[in-house]
This record gives sequence, C-alpha cells and structure tokens, in this order.
Amino acid sequence: MKLTFGFTPCPNDAFAFHALVHGLVPAPFEVEPVLLDIEQLNRRASGAELQLTKLSFGAAAAAGERYRLLRSGAALGRGVGPLVVAREPRPLEGAAAGRVAVPGRETTAFLLLRLAAPSLGEAVELRYDRILAAVVAGEVDAGLIIHESRFTYREHGLVAIADLGEWWEGETGLPVPLAGILARSDLEPELVGGAEAAIRASVEYAFAHPEASRDYVRSLSKEMSDEVCAAHIALYVNEHSVDIGDEGLAAIDRLLGRAAAAA
Repeated sequence: MKLTFGFTPCPNDAFAFHALVHGLVPAPFEVEPVLLDIEQLNRRASGAELQLTKLSFGAAAAAGERYRLLRSGAALGRGVGPLVVAREPRPLEGAAAGRVAVPGRETTAFLLLRLAAPSLGEAVELRYDRILAAVVAGEVDAGLIIHESRFTYREHGLVAIADLGEWWEGETGLPVPLAGILARSDLEPELVGGAEAAIRASVEYAFAHPEASRDYVRSLSKEMSDEVCAAHIALYVNEHSVDIGDEGLAAIDRLLGRAAAAA
C-alpha cells in the first residue's frame, strides 16, 4: 500500500521525514512524497487530495472534518516565529498599515500578523522565497518571512521590525504552533495510528542519526549553504516534532480560538 504524503522540501522536513521516505523505519505503507511549498499544501487541503499532509495551523481549521491532526511531525516551539522585515527600523503598526508581502493567506505566519497588527493594510501574496527581494526593491513596505529567510534577511540589508514568535509567547506564554501533520479522515483508524507511529519513528531516527539525511536535505535545498540548512533544522525540529505534547495542543487551541474571535 502507498500513501501520498505532502511536505515541504525545506531542510527541517527533509531531515525529519528522510527515514520514513527511504524505508528506514517500520511503517504499514510505502510513502509517495509530494513536495510542495506550505501554502500550496494548505490550498490542496480544501480538496483533500493528499492522504497525509503538512498543514499550517492557520489553515487546519479550514480543513474541517477532512483531516485529523497527528501528534508527531509538527513544527512548533519557542523562538521559531515568523519575522516582519523592512528596509529600515520602524514600528510594526506603521509598516503593517502599508503594503506587506506575505507567504500566503492561509499560513500561520499571516494569521499571527493579523492578530498582532489588526489594522493591517494591503497584503501582497508572494512565494516565501521571493519576499526579501520585493522588500529590497521597494515593491512593498515590509515582508513577512518564514523558513530560511529568517537566517538570510540581514545579507539583503534588511532589519527585523517584529518577531511574531516573541509577540505570541509574550501574549500567551505558550510555544508558537506553526504547522502539523494531518491524516485524511477517510483513512482507517489503524492505518492512521500506524502513520503516526511511523512519523514519530522517523523523527527519532533523524535525531539518532543526524548525518543520515545529509544528502537528501542537500538534494532538496541546493541553494542553501550547509550552515543555513543546519540552522533551519536546529530551529524547527525539536521535542514537539516527536510529540506535540499537552503544551503544544494548548497552543494550537489558543491560536485557533484567537483566530475565530478575530474573524
């Protein structure tokens, strides 16, 4: 049996899911990887195309009854939130009132920005890896950045004007819930349990054998330096990736509750 599994080609996902994709951990199925940007995965969820998929928690509520959250494989933690960058220092409120490049309206990053800056002006949707260039060129007043852009924005002469992870942690005392792995609701419960166990085993394998995924990570992240790949993995793959935990579940509930209240 094969299951489609949608995740991103980013270093953290390649690192975490390498063992599962390559049959290095027990699983009751083979994986058919579908590698897409997180916003593309979010959009595909509306049609429930993929049997297993990574989704932004900002999009999880919209997925409704089509998917159920697994406890393993998630991206959440402390110090992992998205950043707002600009060409020069300025208050978030002022920058957000103008044109802001965002990596997708269904991303958790965009949800956090709307919660932190309710008077948001024009959101300009761009693929996440095009945002820094748009800010540098003056096409937008600020950019909401995720993934490896967190580590490279200074090289473009930009400054961080807000850390939305710090804002969230200050507001709630909880880790920032970015994205999780969900299983399509029509899968048999035993298969879903097997998928959750296999994903947990894959993350645990990654921690136990950190060099094993190096070639796979590099094959999917050709434009990133080894240092950026390593920083990316260290930031986004943590104990919550093995198991979301009660604190992680509380953070997800709080985020979705805040989103519903602000809608």
